[in-house]
Amino acid sequence: MAVLRFFNYMKEQFQKYLKANSHIRFDLKAILFDMDGVLYNSMPAHAKSWQQTVEELGLKTNPEEFYLHEGRTGASTIHIIFQRNFGRDATEEEIQAIYERKSELFVKYNTGETIPKAREVLDFVKSNGLRPVLVTGSGQPSLLDRLDHDFPGIFSPETMVTAFDVKIGKPHPEPFLMGLQKGGNLIPNQALVVENAPLGTEAATKAGIFTIGVNTGPLHDNILKDAGANLVFHSMQELLNKFPEILEITSLI
Repeated sequence: MAVLRFFNYMKEQFQKYLKANSHIRFDLKAILFDMDGVLYNSMPAHAKSWQQTVEELGLKTNPEEFYLHEGRTGASTIHIIFQRNFGRDATEEEIQAIYERKSELFVKYNTGETIPKAREVLDFVKSNGLRPVLVTGSGQPSLLDRLDHDFPGIFSPETMVTAFDVKIGKPHPEPFLMGLQKGGNLIPNQALVVENAPLGTEAATKAGIFTIGVNTGPLHDNILKDAGANLVFHSMQELLNKFPEILEITSLI
């Protein structure tokens, strides 16, 4: 009974999305994936390296702040910290120095661990004729360079949007609008987004795309829901279990 209730709940969420966005139906062609916290268990290392970098500047912060900033470009995060503490944006030289230090610490702290069942989700998507597209605010070379090793045959430069491709970054919809282009010049009802961060969820919602939250971090589910997530799961395993039903629903309505 609980399984049927959740199936009906998912169906209602997809129907609400179609009505709210004036689409008649879904015509899925691609799934747009965030990277940190969705494919890689890298957010603890990001939060720790950001916190240490900021504290080395003599400023106070806490790790949870960087879960809330997740998805922003590094420059955007640094500007926010500088505005809060100094009342100004950081200079290009300051951004470069701070991000280099943060990247150095990230390499030290990051385990390189992938999120359990991320590979299986990507394989499932591809085996069903859908194109996986990466949409990340990261410019972290140590992670981007690992994608082909950890997820061979899934992504290519033509299907990746990174910090190097965008001018504004999340929570602006630009990254996901670019993801639609890289997915094959798609319109929003031809894709779904898988995100773990509130800013990424907000960006995807602003781009008009149905957004699935996968809450792999310490934030409450409601933060993702308030940011616009249409569905929220707690692991990629949960998403993998429900993906056949998601494809069934989107093919029927």
